[in-house]
Amino acid sequence: MSLAECYTSLARMLDYPGGKEGMAADCDTASKGLQDRDIESPLESFGRFVETSTLARLQEEYVATFDFNPAVALYLGHHLFGDHQKKGAYLIRLKQEFGRHGFTPSGNELPDHLPRVLGFLAYLARNAEDGVRRSFVSECVLPGVERLGAAFSARGDSPWKPVVEAARLLCAADSAVPEEGEPC
Repeated sequence: MSLAECYTSLARMLDYPGGKEGMAADCDTASKGLQDRDIESPLESFGRFVETSTLARLQEEYVATFDFNPAVALYLGHHLFGDHQKKGAYLIRLKQEFGRHGFTPSGNELPDHLPRVLGFLAYLARNAEDGVRRSFVSECVLPGVERLGAAFSARGDSPWKPVVEAARLLCAADSAVPEEGEPC
């Protein structure tokens, strides 16, 4: 599984559920992508949740998790800066990075919305040098995903917690610089 496919699947899994079958396929793709990178996939429980739930239940749980609980909102700037003015500079930087690399996101979410950021990482995995992506992940993505993951840990159980953990694990692995002689 390519890195781009893994990022794309995680992005779709963290977006508002539009179809149960697609979400199950994305869960399988992301799990395989993590395993291909020697990362133990935390997605088994999420896969069972998708398999045993109706689309309506997936949507209800998504809204209850991400829309009604700001502590685990999918906006990385919120986790990094709260309501501080530095969040505005962060949003501008993300938007500039999107433009610099020719990425045109669809939809109307802010640039720091995690599914959008993961979509950008998928784009970079296909269209940019590894060093560019790794630097972006370590500077702009991983710190926010780590804080989001910590907020989930403090919140308790949510079916989406393993998906956020999978994104954190992939970003952490992707931001690591390969050792001398290790293939990129």
